[in-house]
Order: sequence, then structure tokens, then C-alpha cells
Amino acid sequence: MANQVTLIDHPLIHHKLTLMRRAETSTATFRTLIKEVSLLLAYEVTRDLPLKYEQIKTPIAFMNAPVLAPEKKLVIVSIQRAGQGLLDGMLELMPSARVGHIGLYRDPKTLIPIEYYFKVPYDVEQRDVLVVDPMLATGNTAVAAVERLKATNPLSIKFICLLAAPEGIEHFTEIHPDVPIYTTAIDEHLDEHGYIVPGLGDVGDRLFGTK
Repeated sequence: MANQVTLIDHPLIHHKLTLMRRAETSTATFRTLIKEVSLLLAYEVTRDLPLKYEQIKTPIAFMNAPVLAPEKKLVIVSIQRAGQGLLDGMLELMPSARVGHIGLYRDPKTLIPIEYYFKVPYDVEQRDVLVVDPMLATGNTAVAAVERLKATNPLSIKFICLLAAPEGIEHFTEIHPDVPIYTTAIDEHLDEHGYIVPGLGDVGDRLFGTK
């Protein structure tokens, strides 16, 4: 499990995550913070993007300069609705990335994910997929989303979240040992309702001000 999970340890992320955890943080501030953290996450998640070199002319001289390899194509897939917060920030850094959406909600009694929407780019089999969802709690939703995406045969899949619970990590890595997880924090445990403790509450509600 340790090799599959990358914990992104950065002072700016720690600070912003603390502000997000505070119950008194407003909806507007929460939106701004999740967007800022998603930018920082995007930098780390894309560290392995390949480069090629091309000759350019600076104001001083010619040089061989690195640029992203054009054959490396990305699609960011947001698990709705909370994934939208991470998606917006990542698109600022990677505006040329295609976007997909998976609509899933947890049955409040069984905690089993139920799919209500699925739309990804037609050429997803030629792309690397970044799946974004702020919370990896029970892991049921993430497992279902990745399973659905694997059926489209993408080149690779990475799962990116803000917070993870040990139970969710264990469940996800058992079902999808080939999919790396990137997170900014691993919290203590899940409560009886399947929420991460100490967590930061329901991200969708806090992001959209619906509660």
C-alpha cells in the first residue's frame, strides 16, 4: 500500500487544508482554497509528464528548450459533484486537458455508490486519466469510478483526492492495486456514517453552500 499512495507534503497545502477544515470557513473562502490546493496537487501529479526538446530563439540566442511531448494527452475526470472543486483548479494549470464526468452518489444506508451519469472524451483510450474527488472515505465511490473508467481502456489512471481515510485506502488498493493514489492527508478513521474523522465535512455541501 505504501508504494501506491503518494502523500503530498507541502507547508502551503497544510496551511490551506487547515483553513478548509475549520467549520466557520465561508463557502466563498472554501471554494477559493480548494482551487488553490488543486493547483498545488496538479504540479505534483504531473511531475512525470515527458518532455521533448525543440530549438527556440530567446532575445539573446538560440537554444534547445524543453516542451511537453505532444503525444502525452490528459483527461481529467471529475466525480460529481464535489470533484468540480478540484477540476476547476487543475484546468487553470492544464487548460488543454479534456474533461470527463462521472455522476455517483452514496446510498445513505448502504454506502454503495449509484451511478447516474457518465461522459468521457471519445478518444479516452489514447489518453492518461486523472480522476479527481476530494474525499477517499469508504473507497466505494472511487472503486466504482475507476472500474467504470477501466472499461474504456485509457492509457493510465491516477486517483487524486484531498483527504483519505485508512479504510478507504485499504479498500481501493485491494481492488485497484495498479492505480496510484495522490492525497494531501491521511486522517484517523471513518465514523459510523462513513465520514472521515476529523475530516472537513461534506465537501459538496461546503463547496456549493447547500447546507
